[in-house]
Amino acid sequence: MKKVLFVCSQNKLRSPTAEQVFSTRTDLEVDSAGTNQDAENPLTGELVAWADVIFVMEKTHRAKLSKRFKRHLKARVICLDIPDDYAFMDPDLVTLLHARVGPHLP
Repeated sequence: MKKVLFVCSQNKLRSPTAEQVFSTRTDLEVDSAGTNQDAENPLTGELVAWADVIFVMEKTHRAKLSKRFKRHLKARVICLDIPDDYAFMDPDLVTLLHARVGPHLP
């Protein structure tokens, strides 16, 4: 089973939406976290080490991930280039997630 981690800043809108959307797949184990210290679920070294693939929403998330968790990072990191313009479970965000994440998963 592939372990997939979704990362945004606050872990309130984009990454929890992605986690919920892909949590129904039986071939994936999914989680989400935020790069900010005050995130709903802050990113940890353990989460980074757990993941087989990490999807970040923006390039700034990739930079923070690489800087703070370099020694834990073994997973492939993919930037989805999804700006913080969406509400939780926004239908447009769900469509965008399917389009951008889907090609990278089995």
